[in-house]
Amino acid sequence: MASFTRLGVLCRHIIPQKGTNRVPCVVNTVLQRQNVSSTAGTEDTVLTEKRGNILLIGLNRPENRNAVNRETALRLRLTFENFNKDTDLSVAVFYGVGGTFCAGFDLKELSSYAQYNLKELNLDPFGPMGPSKMQITKPVIAAVSGYAVAGGLELALMCDMRVAEKSATFGVFCRRFGVPLIDGGTVRLPRLIGLSRALDMILTGRPVNAEEAHSFGLVNRVVPDGQALEQAISLARQIASFPQGCMQADRQSAYYSTYDSKSFDDAVNYEFKTGSEVLSAESVPGATRFAEGQGRGGTFET
Repeated sequence: MASFTRLGVLCRHIIPQKGTNRVPCVVNTVLQRQNVSSTAGTEDTVLTEKRGNILLIGLNRPENRNAVNRETALRLRLTFENFNKDTDLSVAVFYGVGGTFCAGFDLKELSSYAQYNLKELNLDPFGPMGPSKMQITKPVIAAVSGYAVAGGLELALMCDMRVAEKSATFGVFCRRFGVPLIDGGTVRLPRLIGLSRALDMILTGRPVNAEEAHSFGLVNRVVPDGQALEQAISLARQIASFPQGCMQADRQSAYYSTYDSKSFDDAVNYEFKTGSEVLSAESVPGATRFAEGQGRGGTFET
């Protein structure tokens, strides 16, 4: 559970304290009164709830369409850091409270920085949206309702999978106001849907509905309105039920081959190295269960 000391350290990175052209830290007094990992409470901008080995993470600024301000960015970052560290948790479901996933960074707050030179801000290694530059070590499923636009799109792209309601809308809406994608959007989107389709979204900023996003491969599941969170939790339970060492090795290898590998040989060697580490612990026992009759006929029931 994060302490105020930890928040102060992050605050100095994300919202520098003093000096020329520095944005003042405006969140200290708020964070002193609240714990970032609180699971309830009307003032929390990030809600968390554990359901067995699944963590629900909810953006809770519905009056602002869940736009992320600096306080919320800090809370999100620490929440995902805690998820990474918690060995009792296997999968996270990320959603927005009140019918909108996330409308991006809070432009009202950004407009208040007019007197500062934002180019001088030291945002690394933290993205303005909070966790966007993290390498999250376990699967995260986005449950998308309403808008996932601008920085909200980037948060959705950060997740492993996206379950979207039929009326959901994706887009680079910040194109209209000269706000760039600096939370991984120009990096992840082309990898997920290809450069041509990514540039269509990035250059025009146009809205993309759930069905079109599904045809792009941006969305993994389209569900009826009001069911994204329920369906994402169901999907998380399925993923969390599998042997985790093997699943983590395959996930890690997929990310490595997509973003970090230098060649095909490098990628397949990495795949073999990470996969072979779980052969004795999980693969042999799994093969034994199959030999005893479990999983015959392609069933996933245990």
